[in-house]
Amino acid sequence: MSAAPWWKRGVIYQVYPRSFYDSNGDGVGDIPGIIEKLDYLSWLGVDAVWLSPVNPSPMYDFGYDISDYYDIDTCYGTLNDFDRLIAGAHSRGIKIIMDLVVNHTSHLHKWFIESRSSRDNRRRNWYIWHDPVNGKAPNNWKSAFGGSAWEWDPRTEQYYLHSFLKEQPDLNWRNPDMRKSIHKMMRFWLNRGVDGFRLDVVNWFVKDDKFRSNPFTIKPLDPEKHKYDRNRPEVHEYLRELRSAADEYDARMTVGEVFTLPPGNPELAASFMGNGTDELHMAFDFSIMYRLWSARRFYSCIRNWYRAMPENGWPCNVLSNHDQPRSRSRFLGGADSEKRARLAAVFLLTIKGTPFLYYGEELGMKNTRLSRSEIVDPLGKRYWPVYRGRDCSRTPMLWNSKEHAGFTKGRPWLPVDSDYKKLNVKAETADRYSMLNLYRSLIQLRKKHRALSEGEFIPELKGFNNTLGYFRSYEDELFFIVLNFSGKERSVHAGGRGQWRVMFSTHRTVREHFTSLSMTLAPYEATVVLRIGEL
Repeated sequence: MSAAPWWKRGVIYQVYPRSFYDSNGDGVGDIPGIIEKLDYLSWLGVDAVWLSPVNPSPMYDFGYDISDYYDIDTCYGTLNDFDRLIAGAHSRGIKIIMDLVVNHTSHLHKWFIESRSSRDNRRRNWYIWHDPVNGKAPNNWKSAFGGSAWEWDPRTEQYYLHSFLKEQPDLNWRNPDMRKSIHKMMRFWLNRGVDGFRLDVVNWFVKDDKFRSNPFTIKPLDPEKHKYDRNRPEVHEYLRELRSAADEYDARMTVGEVFTLPPGNPELAASFMGNGTDELHMAFDFSIMYRLWSARRFYSCIRNWYRAMPENGWPCNVLSNHDQPRSRSRFLGGADSEKRARLAAVFLLTIKGTPFLYYGEELGMKNTRLSRSEIVDPLGKRYWPVYRGRDCSRTPMLWNSKEHAGFTKGRPWLPVDSDYKKLNVKAETADRYSMLNLYRSLIQLRKKHRALSEGEFIPELKGFNNTLGYFRSYEDELFFIVLNFSGKERSVHAGGRGQWRVMFSTHRTVREHFTSLSMTLAPYEATVVLRIGEL
């Protein structure tokens, strides 16, 4: 059987460019810095790198407010640097995925400058404008960053819509000329060798054309709260157009951020894959990010996610990203936090679907404690101390035990984590039992065995007694993965007679043999066994 597409069998690594590696000492990570670390990424074994935005931006929202879709921000480098990054990555077998931020632009983008210049400008309808209603904003839609989503523009005496900051006006996806310009821009990057796109807040693209107010609800997390400004049905037609543009090129991939409030919505996320072949290649369901530490809760999340998939759909899975607290901090555990993080890594890299790793996750990085004066995130500034923003999970990568963890020779844009003396690439590379080498070993195991990267998922122990166990099968290859989420010993008994060999374990010796799948698990043990024969 032929191999699955690279984006199904590979491991994808998210780089937040400002925080990965600074090559010129200005305190901000950059593209030449990523190029310098390609050998590390190749050694780790990742198959693709997703870059958070590197386009020109006034940085009101640190790159998620793009002012020019056709260039690279000078703080990160040049187009030539970007071309060198693609060439260097491809020579190592690593794909490059760009962030496609097209729900909105910067207010300094030339499209918006033209749009707000007059009511009859040719690009006026590329954004969402509306007259006042009874002298006020058109409806009750709220910005994700707080306050009304409508901003009054005195020059043309209309309101424009912004789902985030007022410096991030929303594009009008109902406008066919605007959509064609997005497709043209995608082709510009695909022609340069980009291998795919991660689409920011894809479920927010289309808004109600009647501009109806959202229903009032006393439930803060009720999805009906955003009935008319998100998740509109027309978005699927526009995504089919976008998929057609991407499919003009071989072996390219699209993955969408389907942003929802807790507790997540796997059915909604899966709907953005259409029939599995005609919309996005993959979409993120963030349900696990919103769950407390529990084998049963983790099992329920993946069960619901797999059930929601279209017939030809493919899941992707993630524990952390640039908008959420790092998983090791989120899963808590006190003195056991590293043990939980190790088990979570085995879970992520052995369940069905494409794993996405957030930079530093392979080191066991935690959220960094920052003071009010160190916060730069607009959300953190606005809501401190109730909400400290997203900076705590965006601090610099920890490369070594030298000043600023080897990230920069200057003053870093955010402080490095205080654990950098022991949690860093250099120290963990040399420690065969480190978190880093755990991730590397698991990635290598996935590469060698198609059952782990492409195989079917067959649940066996479904989270009761705080243990999770499942088979992964592909042709004649059969793995069993068992995870003890508890801080106490647990006895497990699973079907599957035969001879089994330990291929990876947080506690056992590799190549240890079993003649049954009945065993006593140590606290937080994660073990992967391969069937090697019949009894």
